[in-house]
Amino acid sequence: MKVALTEIEERSFAALTGHGAGKRQARSVAKAVARAEALGNVICGLYYLESYCLQLTSGRVKGLVDPVVSRPRPGSVLSDARYGFAQYAFEVALHAATKSACTNGVATLAVAHAHTCTSLGYFTEQIAGEGLIGIGFTNASPVVAPPGGNKAVIGTNPIAMSVPGEDGLAMHFDFSTSAVALGKITMAKAAGEAIPLGWAVDADGQPTTDPDAALNGALVSAGGYKGWGFGLMAELLAAGMTGSVNSLDVGGLKLPDGPPHGLGQFYIMMDAGTYHDGFADRFARVAQAVAEQDGARIPGANRQVMTEVDVPDTLWEKVLTLSA
Repeated sequence: MKVALTEIEERSFAALTGHGAGKRQARSVAKAVARAEALGNVICGLYYLESYCLQLTSGRVKGLVDPVVSRPRPGSVLSDARYGFAQYAFEVALHAATKSACTNGVATLAVAHAHTCTSLGYFTEQIAGEGLIGIGFTNASPVVAPPGGNKAVIGTNPIAMSVPGEDGLAMHFDFSTSAVALGKITMAKAAGEAIPLGWAVDADGQPTTDPDAALNGALVSAGGYKGWGFGLMAELLAAGMTGSVNSLDVGGLKLPDGPPHGLGQFYIMMDAGTYHDGFADRFARVAQAVAEQDGARIPGANRQVMTEVDVPDTLWEKVLTLSA
């Protein structure tokens, strides 16, 4: 059925507040849920709402806490989520971080001890909305094995980058450093479908097309050793720089019970005009070369933002139940 994004946000807000989140915290997360649906990112949208609600009830995420924002150094902002929602911890620190970037040319924002941020690009596009280049990193529960291995060590550990343009985003990407997001495998299992070779290995470290075997084994990195290096980079920045947990120390992100996630996100914000005024010209030079090739595009170009989306009946019934 078709559902308006405004209703998705309001139903998400009602579900979150009904399960113990404060109004400010719930609004911040509900906006993120609606934005994910508007961009067709179903895994990070309503699909995640039940998990948020269950973990609010169990206490795995703290729905009423206010983050503590500090300035360790002039170009550094830290937002301690105190085991609350990452969306809210980012929101309350964004102004201080962007102001610092405009003053210094570059600044970093560390979000520490947070619930999963779900869609990392949701945050970097907000940085770009302030006129700054935004790069983000985060980690997750361990599902990715090292090349040649069979035991998970790091999470899907996404990287996102958003570049502002004259009319919205000039470039935007948000992808896991694993070959695929874990949700793609769980969705394949639910649909009774095989997965492509190159997504995962089984418990013995052998490539598999069986989603069950993959879920009992591990994902692999995109591009082998190259993706593994990017995944480790995200791990060190998200956990090491923020003082948050390693992927190895996080239980399943959607498990209803257990200790809080305690994850970190690390953002780099840059003023493109810090050193010279030709950034836009340099970007346009590349974009033109891409545009001249049929079928090629800059990442994030021509993104379609929907005002209403198709929601499976069973999922919408669950949302109505949660929001009641």
